[in-house]
This record gives sequence, C-alpha cells and structure tokens, in this order.
Amino acid sequence: MKKSMRLLAIAMAGMCQYAVANQAAPANAAPASEILAPNPNLRADGIPPISAALAQKIAPYTEFRPRRLLDWHPQKRQILLSTRGKGNTQQLHISDGPDAPLRQITDFADPVRDASFQPTHGEFLVYLKDEGGNEAGQAYRLDLASGASMRLSDPDQKNGVGGWDSKGQRIVIFSTPLDRTAKGATRAEISTDVWLVDPLAPQDKRKLASLPGGGWGGFQFSPDDKKLLALNYTSANSASVWLLDVKSGKAREILPAGAASAPVRWHHPRFSADGKSIFVAGDADGEFMQLNKVDLKSGKRTILSQAIPWDVTEIDPSPDGRLVALRINRDGLQELHMFDAKSGKQLAQPALPPGAVERLVWRHKGPGKKGLHSELALTINSSKSPGEIWTLPLQGGSAGPAQAWTRQDPGTLDSSEFPDTEIVRWQSFDMRSISGLITRAPAHKFKGRRPVLISIHGGPEAQATIGFLSRHNYAINELGITLIQPNVRGSSGYGKTFLKLDNGVLREDSVKDIGALLDWIAAQPDLDPNRVMVMGGSYGGYMSLAVSTHYAERIAGAVDMVGISHFTTFLERTESYRRDLRRVEYGDERIPEMRAFFDKIAPLNNADKIRKPLFVVQGKNDPRVPVHEAEQIVARAKQNKAPVWYLLADNEGHGFARKNNQDFYYAALATFMQEYLLK
Repeated sequence: MKKSMRLLAIAMAGMCQYAVANQAAPANAAPASEILAPNPNLRADGIPPISAALAQKIAPYTEFRPRRLLDWHPQKRQILLSTRGKGNTQQLHISDGPDAPLRQITDFADPVRDASFQPTHGEFLVYLKDEGGNEAGQAYRLDLASGASMRLSDPDQKNGVGGWDSKGQRIVIFSTPLDRTAKGATRAEISTDVWLVDPLAPQDKRKLASLPGGGWGGFQFSPDDKKLLALNYTSANSASVWLLDVKSGKAREILPAGAASAPVRWHHPRFSADGKSIFVAGDADGEFMQLNKVDLKSGKRTILSQAIPWDVTEIDPSPDGRLVALRINRDGLQELHMFDAKSGKQLAQPALPPGAVERLVWRHKGPGKKGLHSELALTINSSKSPGEIWTLPLQGGSAGPAQAWTRQDPGTLDSSEFPDTEIVRWQSFDMRSISGLITRAPAHKFKGRRPVLISIHGGPEAQATIGFLSRHNYAINELGITLIQPNVRGSSGYGKTFLKLDNGVLREDSVKDIGALLDWIAAQPDLDPNRVMVMGGSYGGYMSLAVSTHYAERIAGAVDMVGISHFTTFLERTESYRRDLRRVEYGDERIPEMRAFFDKIAPLNNADKIRKPLFVVQGKNDPRVPVHEAEQIVARAKQNKAPVWYLLADNEGHGFARKNNQDFYYAALATFMQEYLLK
C-alpha cells in the first residue's frame, strides 16, 4: 500500500509539474489517464498535453536494444558489451556464447558504455561512468565475483581510461581539471595528467606526465611495457602521435616528424605485435586517412591502403601479429578490410551480413597458447538492424562464416521491412556537390508527395552514416515522413579539403548547403517542398536555428537539441578543456573581428526572423553546450508570434541517455510534427 501511494504521489507530482510549466490546463482538457505526463526530471514549457495513445503507438519503436561491443574475456569465450538492460540506461552485460542470454552485471541510474576486462585472468574489469550526463567520467573497478565497485579516479577531474600493461597490473587513467574547481569557474590553461594505476591498489598510483592541452588520448602500452603510445588531438584537421617513456615520463613526438607545411591529422595509432612498428591512419599524403606503417627505429613510413580512396576510421592489429583489421568509411558505409601485417598486402574482403561495421575487437591470445586461431568480434547495424555482435574466425588470412552472438529480444517489432537508406547528391550555391542520406516513406503505404524531415548531424565534423534510425522509423513508417540526413561541407568522410570548408568565417556556407537541399527537394516528384521541417543536435542544433533565420518561409518548423545559439556565448561557457579545440573550428571570440562575425551570424541576434514553430530540447548538465544557449534562444524566440516549445531534463547532459526521457521527448516530437509538418 505504501509503495502504491508513493508511486501515485510521484505520478501526480509529474502531472502537477507539467501543468505548471504549461501555465493552466484548458477547461476541456483530456482526462489525466489520456495524457503522457513528463517524469519529475523533465520540465516542459509551452508543450501542449501529449497523448498517451500516441506514446503507445510509438512504444514498439522504442524497444530496440543496440549492442555496443567492448571486449573479449582473456580466458573464456565470453564477450563484454553494453546495451540497455532491465532498467532505463545502457549497462554492462556479458554474453557467454552465440545466442546465449545476456547477463547484466551493472545496474546504475547513469549509463555505462565503456569497460575492459583485466587482460590476464579477467576476474575484474574497469569501467567508466559519469553522473547526470556531466561527462566528468570516473573510472571504477568492478569485481565480477562480488559485484562490488571501487572508484579509481579523482572526482574533481574529467577522467579517461587507456590501455593495460601486458601483465594486467597497471592501467592508464588520464585526467583533465574541470571548471568547477577553478577560480572564476574557468581556466586559461589546460593540461592532461597521465597516471599509471594498479586497480587493486589505486592509492599507489603513479603520475607519469603532465601534458599541455585537453585533447590527449589513445594511451596504449608497448608489448614490452616500456613505452606508451598517445594521440594529441588539436583540431578536426590536426593531431600528432607521441611516445612516452614509462620509466622517465619523457614525451617524444613521432608524427608529424619535422615541420609540416600544412596541418596533418593522425588517428587511431596501434603498436604492431612485436612493438617495432606502429599502424596509424593519416592524411599526410592525400585527402583521405590512409593506413600507414611506421618503423619506430628508422622512422620510415609506408602507406598500405593507397588503393582505397576513403578514410580509415579504425585500426586493430591481431594479437598474433599476422593481420590488421580496418574499418573503412566508403561514402557513409563502414566496411571491414583486412591486411597482412608483415607484407602490407590487402587480403580478400570477408563475407559479412549486410550493414555497417561499427566496432572491431580481436579475441585475446590466451596465456601460453601459441598459434591460437584469430577471432574477430564486430558490431553490424543497418537500416533493418539496430546493432548486433558477430564474430569472424580467421585462419591463415582466410575467414570462416560469420556467427551471430546477439539478437533482438522476442516480441521486438519486426524491422526486416524497414525501408533502405540511399545516397543522394545535389549542387550547392558554388556548384560543389553535396551528399546526404535519404530514407523514403514506404510508397505502398503513402501516396502523393511526402513531407520531409531534414536531420543535420553535429560535430560539425561528424557524418551521417548508413545505419539504424531508431525512433525515426516511427516517423517514416507510421507518419509517412521522408527523412534526409545531409552531409554539408565540414562533414568528415569526404577528404580534408571538404572538412575545412566551413571553418571560421566560412560558417554560413554550410547553411547555404541546406538552402540548396531545399531547392533539390522542390524538384523531386515524391517530396513536398511546402512541408519540410529541419532538426539537429549540438552543432546540428545551430544549423537548425540558422536555417530558421535564413529560410523561415521555406520550412514548417525547426527542432534544436542542445544547440549553439551564439558562438561567443558558447565559447565563453563551454568547459575549458574543450575551448581551444573549438576555437580552431569556429574562430576565436577574443579577436574583435571574429567576435563581430559571431554577432552577425548568431541565431540569437537574428531570432526576429524565426517565424515558424520552434522546439528546443536541452540537458541541464551539458558541459559542451551549456543550458544558457537554450535558455537565451527560447526567451528571445518567445518574443515572436510563432509557438516555442521547450523541454529541459535535469538529469541529462549533451543529449538524452535515459529511455524514459527519450520516450517523452520523441512523443513530443511526434506531436510537434503532426501539428506543424503533416497538416
């Protein structure tokens, strides 16, 4: 009885909060049982009552559970993965074999997405978790026998986890200070501290080095444990590779060697099995990120993937030293490619189920087991699959049949008939070809010209890639909306020149690419140019707001999720460890000319031009795009006559990670589209 009363009180509190946020409920309001009330962590402003019946229709599209591959157990044929379990967030699970039931091993209010087994006996693992989306990650040891966790890192720092040494006695934890510990809540200089930590005795941790800047990561021990390989990311177009001496802490840059005439980006460095070389992706010799092999003694660099004119996005050498597995981003589709580690020769491409390869992890080489056959785990997703784990046995360079380890739960909506995603291209204002992904509403269900939802990625150097569309499948399959995901200039995957085309004062050229897309939509016989809505998250949120000011008469409405409304106020408030990295992309707000440019293009300063409905979504704890960006555009846009909806989550950061928050947001989004796009 007490539990029932407590649940009723919680539900009533949520409904009261909803009514207050929306002022007063109308006299003819629907009964409470017919309304989906936001949970107590959500604050809805200007959002009308959401139909519970609508939420029930959407519900089957919310039950998919993508699997994130993390690690192999070092002794057993077990896989560690992250997926949503019995609760509200992604948690750690173990699979004991193909099609075996998943065993959930963590159950926290906050998601757990990253972890690795202790690499020799695997009796415990180390995982990373933040609180409320604040991205101040903390490292923990989880003992698998007892289920007990112990924090290993400094709670006043943002922490990341690197690799283990060969004996599994030490792991790298790297830390960056947070603004909340600084005088004036900001820092002029940022550094990254590198620690060697024994998870069984964290009090004895050793500080190896303090490195300038906040873009360090990728720390990996050499096979003899004498060196650490590290990557220093300074911008979307510039990153360098370093070696740290484990004994002295001295750091030495190995790429780029000498003075570079133009910025070079290196990515995903990995030691060879013998430790004499590294494999690394880089664009030093062309437009795309190619696979390089670098001899550490001589410095000789050999390009191995020059025959593939696309970016290498992941590199994983096999533990036995024979093979190198790659992910290649071919025009938005992630593919698996294999190379011989010694000769550098490309091998036959393994046969896999259709879809995009999302992650690569080799099975550990068991202690004392020489010549153990190679087995590669990977995640594959597609328009019809949310992401499942497969394994691929490889022997002597040839691959056996792929084996499925995970499948969606029985009773999950059948996604086999979901429409495929295609690539489309259009010409922009400067005659440059711009591409995007289109997923059309099924023609057998919906006739006539279809409304369009344009969903713009963030970054800005991210990329819309072929894969599962999650809740958007409801809009496509049930509302008859065609989804277009543009890759405007500044997106990755199309070469380093294209990547730089939106930097600094070129910012609004990417907005013009959306204007050209609107022209392309008008020319398509199956699309309705009078019913187009634009949405985006993070930088995509800025793009959505900018489109609202530039092309107000050509859209039906806009959705801004955790978006930037003024680059100056954003740069002044984003966490200090990110600020210099963002200035390289957007420009430095401390320079008067750039500040004036930001004032000119800011959606906030042009908000009087927002004449169509606007839906703003924000996490209160967002360290990247702070809540101030949402609040100021909401306040300014409310001065116009167009409707403004605002949804704020007290327990989220840069996007929504909790299913109950995601569910309410998408029900509100569906209501927004029904009201302003479909009519």
